Amino acid sequence: MSETEPRLAFEDNEYLPAVAQDADSGEVLMLAYVTPEALERTRETDRAHYYSRSRDELWEKGATSGHTQHVEEIRVDCDGDALLYLIDQEGGACHTGYHSCFYRTIDGNVVSEKVFDPDDVYE
Repeated sequence: MSETEPRLAFEDNEYLPAVAQDADSGEVLMLAYVTPEALERTRETDRAHYYSRSRDELWEKGATSGHTQHVEEIRVDCDGDALLYLIDQEGGACHTGYHSCFYRTIDGNVVSEKVFDPDDVYE
């Protein structure tokens, strides 16, 4: 296997973590998990698909909220056990209404503003 043809570690893991990063600003927006099927759907559609471990199902980011992620590029880490989605985010990435899921510090200080009201989106 060459450096340019990464082996994805799905045989060692049921799913891999995928970090969604704003392709323009570099801001980290969220972390989710993907299965081989979620990755395949993402590559087919250029829209981010993930696997919900709590609901045990494949889901397309923004299918309910309209806050979609257009995937511009997918990168693989050196071990093949994590992915980086470079994306163009429509609206907020976080279901709580923030642009990024990383909107607060470890001490609980909110360092961002809400970009939408989740009660209006997830009725």
